[in-house]
Amino acid sequence: MYKRVIRPLLFLVDPETIHNIVATGFKVFFSIPGMSWLISKLFTINDNRLKRELFGLKFSSPVGMAAGFDKEAKLYNYLKHFGFSHVEIGTVTPEAQPGNPRPRLFRIPKDKAMINRMGFNSQGVAKVVKNLKKTKPKIIIGCNIGKNTNTPNEHALNDYCRVFEAVYQYVDYFVINLSCPNIKDLQKLQDKENTKQILEEVTRRNSEKPLKKPILLKIGPDHNEKQLDEIIEVVEQTGTDGIIATNTTTTRDNLTTNPKQIEFIGDGGLSGKPLKQKSTETIAYISKKTGGKLPVIAVGGIFTATDALEKIEAGAKLIQTYTGFIYEGPSIVKKINKKLLKAYNY
Repeated sequence: MYKRVIRPLLFLVDPETIHNIVATGFKVFFSIPGMSWLISKLFTINDNRLKRELFGLKFSSPVGMAAGFDKEAKLYNYLKHFGFSHVEIGTVTPEAQPGNPRPRLFRIPKDKAMINRMGFNSQGVAKVVKNLKKTKPKIIIGCNIGKNTNTPNEHALNDYCRVFEAVYQYVDYFVINLSCPNIKDLQKLQDKENTKQILEEVTRRNSEKPLKKPILLKIGPDHNEKQLDEIIEVVEQTGTDGIIATNTTTTRDNLTTNPKQIEFIGDGGLSGKPLKQKSTETIAYISKKTGGKLPVIAVGGIFTATDALEKIEAGAKLIQTYTGFIYEGPSIVKKINKKLLKAYNY
């Protein structure tokens, strides 16, 4: 029903507008008595064999919601009813900022993909903290951290530390985002020395807290082997707990959509099916290079249970989806978990 009826209707509306409508709809829908129970009954599999423990955290299943869907920390408890074991909020910036001008989010249905140039639109860390205080999380929460667009790279460290300190007591893990292609010059922070400086300081501050929380680095999909080796080296040297692979790509390789349409859309990070192979190759390389000792959370091109299995077999400990949720609908997590139980007889 979702693909035949609901999705075509949703796709008639600008994607950012419909996202905001759906977010408001969640609040209204789940306020109806019994709806939380009903949706959980329809879309959640509660099976101990699906449980995972990673970074000292206990996940109800391997499947989480990637960053970008719940930017303002308003939707996480609703997403739990669709079977997600964790939700990554953000990207969160220190100060509120509007992001890039609209339109900035585009569907590419023929390729089951999206292009976004949101630009870290954020209400700022103070608002996110207020939301987290207001609604106690009933699900594992990660916080994806970024810098404000107008913060020069030489001062970016202060932005990452500021968000970390403000959100520390309200979330379960942190993700350092240096790989978003939609912030001017942000990817320059991915060079070895800048990455090391930021990770060293955040992990140092983390070690001084009463409870050390997991710190992960989110990387892009377009690194060569030499660059991946440097990333692995820095992550290991700084005591960073793991990697999220991968962010969106700026390449437009092997798309079947009319090139003129892609050119008209313009700049932005590409997500969805076309990212699947790059993401899997990155995960497999990291896993092989580290002997599977460096935990990787997979994101990129996960639409089906088979896609999820591919990521896990490449070495991922957990997986995340976002674009897949948009295209495949609310049953995606249940389908993945059913396949996992069947494939591995957990």
